[in-house]
Amino acid sequence: MSTKTIGQEFIKGLWDENPVFRQLLGLCPTLAVTNAVINGFAMGMATTFVLIFSSLVVSSIKKLIPSQVRIASYIVIIASFVTVADRFLAAFFPPISKSLGPYVPLIVVNCIILGRQEAFSSKNTVGRSVTDALGMSAGFVLAMLVLSAIREILGAGTFFGYQVMGPWFKPWIIMILPPGAFITLGILLAIALQIERRTKSRK
Repeated sequence: MSTKTIGQEFIKGLWDENPVFRQLLGLCPTLAVTNAVINGFAMGMATTFVLIFSSLVVSSIKKLIPSQVRIASYIVIIASFVTVADRFLAAFFPPISKSLGPYVPLIVVNCIILGRQEAFSSKNTVGRSVTDALGMSAGFVLAMLVLSAIREILGAGTFFGYQVMGPWFKPWIIMILPPGAFITLGILLAIALQIERRTKSRK
């Protein structure tokens, strides 16, 4: 059972336990779909939906799930919400659904989702579990937006599809290709590590 306040449960996901920059979880979709801000945002929202509602359900029925089948049960619950998110995108946002490809269905095996069920939701109250899910989701969406914004601006000169760089700018094509994802993430991780070191040294 967590001893943190509700506020602390939410804030930890933004920085101290940020899924991408601190725990290095969910890197497959983070690297694969962040070549455009709209794709990164859509993946972040889909993951948020699945994480929040999975945490709500798991925390609500945790006492009814036998310990021997808890992981399998969590996966079934997660897969149900992933199916809802996938079909919703396919029905109402076909271009985005096509751009994200198999990465929405693969949320089922995203370590962020399953990890929070096993490490937190199965041990805490519904309120704390939902708050934890909100914080982790916010941290994940923030990471996706930062990464995709840098890649889209430098790689295409646009932001959310709108031109933001002048005619003088020559796009860095590598930034919207797979190597650009690794380069950008590496730089952001180095910056996050440096901030953490400076914060600890001041304390």
